Amino acid sequence: MPMTSPFKSLAWLAVGLALVAALFAAPAQAVSQTAQASAQVRVAVRILPPFVEQENGQYSGFSIDLWKAIAARRHWDTAYQVAPDVNGQLAAISGNKADVGVGAISITADRDLKYDFSQPILNAGLQILVPSAHASPESTALDSLLHLLFSPAVLVWLGIAILLTIIPAHIIWFVERFHPEGMIGSKSYFPGIFQAFFWGMGTLATQADSMPRHWLSRIVAVLWMFTSVVFVAFYTATLTASLTVQQFKSEINGPDDLAGRTVATVTASTSAAYLQANGVHAVYFADAEAAYKALAAKQVDAVVFDAPVLQYIAAHEGSGQVTVVGPVFHAEDYGFAFKNGSDLRRQVDATLLTMREDGAYDQISDKWFGKK
Repeated sequence: MPMTSPFKSLAWLAVGLALVAALFAAPAQAVSQTAQASAQVRVAVRILPPFVEQENGQYSGFSIDLWKAIAARRHWDTAYQVAPDVNGQLAAISGNKADVGVGAISITADRDLKYDFSQPILNAGLQILVPSAHASPESTALDSLLHLLFSPAVLVWLGIAILLTIIPAHIIWFVERFHPEGMIGSKSYFPGIFQAFFWGMGTLATQADSMPRHWLSRIVAVLWMFTSVVFVAFYTATLTASLTVQQFKSEINGPDDLAGRTVATVTASTSAAYLQANGVHAVYFADAEAAYKALAAKQVDAVVFDAPVLQYIAAHEGSGQVTVVGPVFHAEDYGFAFKNGSDLRRQVDATLLTMREDGAYDQISDKWFGKK
């Protein structure tokens, strides 16, 4: 049955409306794509080589290179802002001053409740930085010798030896000075007492080059030689034990050796939380560079911080002076941080997966950490 005139009019009207909608939709889509292409993402970073470095206003580093690759694939422009620490980065995100935190941000259970994180960009953990045992061997040997000579144990025993020697020295001086063949050549107190004291110290240490002549002096000499044997035996045992304990204390090979030490770390970091939880005496610094300088100045015994950062310091600025010891412990992952519910996280994760599949991630990782 042929369509009546009113229905034909409605049909043509519908076609016309569809054409108009299509004409307006195309420019709108183009505008949307243009807006997406020029979208600016605010990125909060903190300077922490090798993750984030800054030179002449330009940013580089593992995390920066990774973010630049993601932004390029997503056609995003990046506006960087520098935060003093991780807390500053997270505060910028929660305060809507930044869209993402880029750097070495550890993914912890507490942070995961407050922020969204990308899939891990690096698997790492904590490690320990100590002075290198092979740094300046000559000065190290000299330092060890001076430390031994002026150690409390040596000074205490030397004081005891002097006090003990005073008594037999006076007896020998008093008796021998009247003997015609006595070993004390002067009847006066000085220098006679010095001769007697020299004999007493010589007997205490090894064996005197002369013996008393008076029978009373010889009895004192025999008793003093017996005392010397006991004294030297006790002194040797005490000094050996002290040096052994000191040697054990000077070795730090893992987290179990940190007890009783002064350890440097970075404020508001996962390493700071670890040291506090394990009762280790920690000294807090603004960044890893300051902690390293405190170690180089012998103000602390070790530095505990993120393993990649300490390995970077040991291989560059601290080469030959410090070394990383022990295994990586307190394993943790690093990721990009977002505000809860951020649409950026899903897009970043999708791009990261693509980069892992096509090898772009490995190229960036090998550039900064070497091939595994």
